[in-house]
Amino acid sequence: MTLLDAPVYDEARDRRRRAILLSAAGLLLVLFVGWWLAAGRPVDWPWQWNNHLRGRMTVNHFLTAVEKNDLPAAYGIWIHDKNWQQHPARSGAYTFDRFQGDWSSQSPDNEYGAIQSHQIVAARMYGNVLLMAVLVNGRKSKALDIDWDPKTHQLNFSPPDVELYLGP
Repeated sequence: MTLLDAPVYDEARDRRRRAILLSAAGLLLVLFVGWWLAAGRPVDWPWQWNNHLRGRMTVNHFLTAVEKNDLPAAYGIWIHDKNWQQHPARSGAYTFDRFQGDWSSQSPDNEYGAIQSHQIVAARMYGNVLLMAVLVNGRKSKALDIDWDPKTHQLNFSPPDVELYLGP
């Protein structure tokens, strides 16, 4: 055999290789789109989509606990510490009494009343936190703005001058 002798062309092998490559590319595309849909169709970079997914899940768990009026569990989600009652001094400046004042259905500070339903309508990365606009009790105006910190996994109220644009 010399250098100029070419191997015999194998059409079946070429078809098989092309089918494997196209199938792999299609599978990657389906996984990519599925990941985007699971993250809530964020308008953000793909490396931020996991933050969107985990932040939305945390806010949904939190507001579901508030809807059930399970404020101790909701507070544990808020400060990312399920066992907060064993060491209440570590909760920081936002104490459970203040939390009850903000989220209890009987509280005069709670402008939403008894929270019965919620819907996350927008989420964007704002600096290092995920800022989410939540419509509470089917309200169409004055969305509740909550941010989620991906490093500490804690929830917080967004700054007063920061809110997401929800459209006309």
